[in-house]
Amino acid sequence: MRIRLDIAYDGTHFHGWARQTRLRTVQGTLEDALALVLGTAYTTSPTGAPTPRLVVAGRTDAGVHASGQVAHLDLDAQLLDALGRSRPKSGSPLDLLAQRVRGVLGKYPDLTVRSIREAPEGFDARFSAVWRRYAYRVADSTAGYDPLERARTTNVNARLDVAAMDAAARSLIGLHDFAAYCRPREGATTIRTLLEFDWRRDENGVLIANVRADAFCHSMVRALVGACVAVGRGRLSVEDVAILRDAHERTSAFPVLAARGLTLMEVGYPADDQLASRADATRARRDEE
Repeated sequence: MRIRLDIAYDGTHFHGWARQTRLRTVQGTLEDALALVLGTAYTTSPTGAPTPRLVVAGRTDAGVHASGQVAHLDLDAQLLDALGRSRPKSGSPLDLLAQRVRGVLGKYPDLTVRSIREAPEGFDARFSAVWRRYAYRVADSTAGYDPLERARTTNVNARLDVAAMDAAARSLIGLHDFAAYCRPREGATTIRTLLEFDWRRDENGVLIANVRADAFCHSMVRALVGACVAVGRGRLSVEDVAILRDAHERTSAFPVLAARGLTLMEVGYPADDQLASRADATRARRDEE
């Protein structure tokens, strides 16, 4: 059985998503909790079948948060049946699994599983996704510093021009090579479709970037918002951000902002009957790259 997990976490004290030896990560913490609940280590299940690891929609970097992360896991149905029989009046086995995982994670944890449910046929958390949405929070001198929001907000000691930042952001929308805004990885494409990019102030005056794309390359969102903050400070013009993009070269004309302000908000998927074809198409494109 393939199950879908909807996950939220404060990334402050995690070394990113991916499991690493001797480092606390989201994947490692969550897989260990699942293993404890299911009574199996990540070697083999009681039936002797390999126990797979979580497949995630997007690997977040160290310090990045998530309110709408998605992962999937293939489980031996016998494990879930045994879990359900252990407490037959506690709802479905998947509801019980979610409850027990939350229990293992403890009281007031920085990681939780919002829900666990059976995934539709053909669902792949990573390859079926059609877009990811991030938000980035910046507090300038207009908003001021709020110590209660310090873990998820980047502070800038200047008064930023949100109208100019919004105009710059919108000028980058579309299918482009974003090499100037990505940390290069050998053999990986930097061509992406930026579907939405805009800025606004919330009710407290904090600047919020909304960024949605089919996918993101490494450090892309933090570089994009860094360029817009440079525009807001008057260090770049609105036109400069597109000029830099079209140069297709990594640049030091703006800072890449800190991970603390970045949150993965949502992952979008097609209709259930299109999940498998979307996953196949994405895999084929990755293979070509």
